[in-house]
Amino acid sequence: MGFQNIKKCLLIILIVPLFLNAQYTDVINSNRPGRAVSAYAVGKNVIQAEIGILYEQQDNANFNSDSNIFGSDFAFRYGLLFETLEIKWEGSFINQNITFPDLDTEETRTDFSRNRLGLKYLVFDPFKNPENNKPNLYSWRANNKFQWKNLIPAVSVYAGATFNLGENPFYPTDPTVSPRAAIAAQSRLTPRFVLISNIAYDRIGTDFPELSYAVSLTHSFRDPKWSVFIENQGISSDRYSDILLRTGVAYLFNPNFQADFHLGSGFKDSPSRIFAVLGASYRLDFHKDKLVAIQDQKAGENGSIPRNAQKKKEKKKKKKGKKNKDDVDF
Repeated sequence: MGFQNIKKCLLIILIVPLFLNAQYTDVINSNRPGRAVSAYAVGKNVIQAEIGILYEQQDNANFNSDSNIFGSDFAFRYGLLFETLEIKWEGSFINQNITFPDLDTEETRTDFSRNRLGLKYLVFDPFKNPENNKPNLYSWRANNKFQWKNLIPAVSVYAGATFNLGENPFYPTDPTVSPRAAIAAQSRLTPRFVLISNIAYDRIGTDFPELSYAVSLTHSFRDPKWSVFIENQGISSDRYSDILLRTGVAYLFNPNFQADFHLGSGFKDSPSRIFAVLGASYRLDFHKDKLVAIQDQKAGENGSIPRNAQKKKEKKKKKKGKKNKDDVDF
C-alpha cells in the first residue's frame, strides 16, 4: 500500500465521528512497556505519566562507527471532555556519544529523538454493549477459550504533530512542525491475551515521511499483577528503516502504579541496535462515573449530602467510633 493510499484511509477514518463510550478501568491502562499504543483512552479526568530510562548500543557498518545512547522515554496522558478522548504528549530525550575509530574522533548529540503532541479518539468499542458480552455462568471453558468474535477490535484514531524545536542534530532539515496520523486496534483474544496493532504515518509533508507499524501480544499470568509481552515494530523511511523486536515484563504494584522492563534489538547493521528500558506508569485518578455524578448533582440540588461526601463522612464516623472503643476497653 502506497503513501497516498495510506493518507486517504487515515483521512476517511479521521472524519467519521462515531460517538461511543470507552471502558474506564479501575486498574491503570498503560501503553508501557513497548511502543504499541492501546486503543482505549485513560478515562475522563484521569492524569497519567509513563516514563522510562533507556540505554542503547548502536554500531553502524556503513560509517564504521559505534555509539552509546542514554535517555528517557515519556508520555503524559489526560482524558478530557468525554471518556473516548485523550490528549497525549510523548517523546524521547537522549544523549548519544558517537565514536569514529577510523577518524579517531567523537561526537555528542543531545536532543529529542521523538517529540509529539496529539489527540486519540475511540471510534469503535466491541464491549460497549454488555448484553453481547455476558459471561457464561455454566462454563469456565467457554469464558476462557478463544472465540472468533474476540478478533473484533476496539479501534481508535490519532491526529497530532511532531515537533522539531531548535537546531535538532537528529533531524537538521525537518520543519518545526509536521503532521502525524495513526490508527490503533486492540483485541482481547482471551481473558489473558491481548493483541494490539498500530499503523502510523509521521512527518507528513517533509522530505523524509515515515510509515510505521507495531504489533504487540500481551499475556497476563494467573497472578494478574504480572504480565509479559512480545512486540514487532517496523519503520520505513528514506532516512531510516528497520524491523525491531521487543520483549519484557510488567508488574502492577497497585491499581494506579505499574513498573516494567524490556529488552529489544533491530535486524539491520546500519545501524545495529540493542537496547534496554526500565520504566514506570502512574496515574492520578479523578474519574467519576456518570451515574455517581448525576446522583451527586441531584443531592446538591435537594440540599442533601452528595454520595462521595457521605461515604467519607461515614468512614470518618466509623474510625472515630473505633477510637472511642479503644479508649474505653482495658
